[in-house]
Amino acid sequence: MKNIIITGTSRGIGFELALKFANAGHQVLAISRKTPQELIVHANISCLSVDLANESELEKVANFLAETWKQVDAVIHNAGSLICKPFETLTQTDFENVYKVNVFAVANLTRICIPFLQKGSHVVTISSMGGIQGSLKFAGLAAYSSSKGAVITLSELLAEEYKERGIAFNVLALGSVQTEMLEEAFPGYQAPISAEGMATYIFDFTLNGNKYFNGKVLQVSTTNP
Repeated sequence: MKNIIITGTSRGIGFELALKFANAGHQVLAISRKTPQELIVHANISCLSVDLANESELEKVANFLAETWKQVDAVIHNAGSLICKPFETLTQTDFENVYKVNVFAVANLTRICIPFLQKGSHVVTISSMGGIQGSLKFAGLAAYSSSKGAVITLSELLAEEYKERGIAFNVLALGSVQTEMLEEAFPGYQAPISAEGMATYIFDFTLNGNKYFNGKVLQVSTTNP
């Protein structure tokens, strides 16, 4: 059984992922600002209330790993922040708030985990089709989609830097999934796949994808959005 870190577990895909791994017998560290009771009471889930936008709060993760787990087998960077409004009204603070969660937190948490990642471990970053070069883009998502492009490049760089240590870094660029975040960006739109359905794919990819891929970006989308 593996030790799996998942961010953004308060709702949507992250919540479903935490339950899937835990119900399969794996140990899960669920990281989110708000912690659902269903995760708190699960015997295989440890919950940390962390504001990923605040770098100092990630010390909670560092302390947990040093004192409890000692080893991490997989990290799923699932947490995301979205602001949807016209570019002319976006402020630097808006961009910073999105990038703190979608980019800086990914880098900071990965850096904390590196000493605990062993050969054969897998770091999976959940990006978006909006971050793929040449993909269909949507007005109002300048901060969000550009941040999702940034983590794609970051993952590619980390795959190169840590390949000799046998740590794999891959990105899943998701299309539309029926989550609260999708509803915020595209009110009324109905996605072809549920959060639970996408979690099933990510679950399998996290456990097995590093056997076939490293430094890759996989487009997981039937629709965009």
